[in-house]
Amino acid sequence: MVNIVRAVMFCKLPGMSGEPALSQPRNPADQGQRRANLAQSRSRETKRALVQAAIALWRTKGFAGTTVADICQAAGVSKALFYFYFPRKEDALLEAGFLSTREARRTWRELVTRPYELPDVIVAILATLERTMRPNPPELLIEATLESHRAEQRALAEGRRDDYHPTRLLLLELLQHAQADGKLRADLDVLHLARGAQSLLEAGTRHWASGEYGDNSFAAVIGRDITAFILGHSQLPGTPHAS
Repeated sequence: MVNIVRAVMFCKLPGMSGEPALSQPRNPADQGQRRANLAQSRSRETKRALVQAAIALWRTKGFAGTTVADICQAAGVSKALFYFYFPRKEDALLEAGFLSTREARRTWRELVTRPYELPDVIVAILATLERTMRPNPPELLIEATLESHRAEQRALAEGRRDDYHPTRLLLLELLQHAQADGKLRADLDVLHLARGAQSLLEAGTRHWASGEYGDNSFAAVIGRDITAFILGHSQLPGTPHAS
């Protein structure tokens, strides 16, 4: 249960200290901004609650076996509200996938604040992601990577390529940062590298979820593949830029 703390303001009464008790006028613009901030906060909380309810159901009933009505009942909201945030059930899965990478993104931002080597940071990101993925059933991980690919195809078809990259490509911002730090050649197309790394990441997720790596960790195998891909491009002369 959330404890609600009430703040009480004591105003000076007229005549007690020679000062009249004046109420401070409120700025309508400030009030409007506060209402907008509160509405945005509630909107984020509602969206997060829907995703969390969906993930809990997907882990027990599976993605295909869970309906939008199931998610709404678990979250205590109407179907209309669900569709306000997510046009399709698959869009909620995409949001869950993006939220699952937040800790991994925080990992690299912390690591690059001190001296670092790019391959080490990549492995650390993947190790964080591996811990996030472990509680999920293999079928859900596989479906999430496939839906991510389908979402990219929709974005490209709708001309939203540039808007989609920052959210989908896990390593794009890191590679841009590393290039600015001189860890990658200035003429390398980091967007092309991030695309290739994302393909390796998603394919590797499916293979790992299917048990193809045996006792080898996800971070070790995929980290080596992605590092080899990036370093290989770094050694190629005059790497062309992707369109």
